[in-house]
Formats: sequence, structure tokens, C-alpha cells
Amino acid sequence: MPYTSCKQCKAPFYVKPSHILRGWGKYCSTKCQHAGMRTGLIVNCTVCFKDFYRTKEQSQRSRSGKFFCSKACFAVWKNSHLLIGEKNGNWKDGKNAYRNVIKRAGIMPKCSNCGISDTRVLVVHHIDQDRANNVLSNLKWLCRNCHYLVHGGKTV
Repeated sequence: MPYTSCKQCKAPFYVKPSHILRGWGKYCSTKCQHAGMRTGLIVNCTVCFKDFYRTKEQSQRSRSGKFFCSKACFAVWKNSHLLIGEKNGNWKDGKNAYRNVIKRAGIMPKCSNCGISDTRVLVVHHIDQDRANNVLSNLKWLCRNCHYLVHGGKTV
């Protein structure tokens, strides 16, 4: 029975005599066969630190020099590094971020004057009327009607 050693892992394995005549039987498994053909790199995922394979072309295309094992890991990294504040392509000056500030604080969207909770008619009101002052203590939810009354000079 003809045994030969694998070209990749050097383990002995059985090969049919007819396969030897055809030039086959060089690798013990398809895993070893493909591992011998790989010319790329084993890299670490920037987010989860998992090792994975990238071809030379894929590794040269990375502008940041960072590698990600999946789209989910890329999204986690992108959301924490690229899309925050001034790094975002749509960033202007931060003056229009007040709606997100009050939402992230967990304040329920409900008019603080009349109590309506329909989000289609709710707006964020700056108490000191300075739109650049987006401190949470300066913001409150108002419906469009109450907001008009507050700015129209009629205090509610």
C-alpha cells in the first residue's frame, strides 16, 4: 500500500497507485492543499481580535491599515470612530444636535405644558432661547402650539 507524506503538513497518508501515476496525491486533505496555495496574510480583527485570512490584494486595499472579520465589526468600529461629531461628513457646527441630546438623555417626548405625546407635533424648545446652548437643563419638549405661544410673548 503506497503511503506518501503531505507536502504541507508532512503527515503520512494513503494514496491510490493510480492517483500517483496521474500526479495526484500530494496533499492529505483539501485544507492542506489550499493552505499551500495561500499567499496572503493572517490578520487580526480590530474590534473582536479574531484571526482571519486576507489576500494580498485585500490587505493592500485597506486605507486605514485596520482589518475587520465581518461587516458587523466594521460597523461597530465605524460608528465609534468616524461618525461622531466633527468627524462626520455632515457635521456643521453642532447647533442642530439638540433634538438628539434630549432623546439620548431618555426624556420622554411629551409636551411639558399640555402633555401631548404625538411625536409628529413635538419640537425641542431652548428655555433661554439660545440655540447654541444645548445643555440638557436648557431643553424641553413642547408641542408646536405651546412653542408658538411661548415665543409669541404669551407665557403658558
